[in-house]
Amino acid sequence: MTRTLFAPVLIAMSVASVAAGQTTPPPAMPDVQTLGPQVGTKVPDFSLADQNGRTQTLESILGPKGAVLVFFRSADW
Repeated sequence: MTRTLFAPVLIAMSVASVAAGQTTPPPAMPDVQTLGPQVGTKVPDFSLADQNGRTQTLESILGPKGAVLVFFRSADW
């Protein structure tokens, strides 16, 4: 009985492994040059809480001399 089940089970496992290996291709990647804010684009107004719980706005961060905002797209941690 064990020998008669061995072949069909082996075939079924082979078919299942081949089917599992077939995946759809990944979606097309967006153009990263046009993603996010562009150089020279004005920052929209925002209001966020800082690490101390105080609300910070764009106006409060800029101050009288302005500020430099750095947008870091991603990190590979």
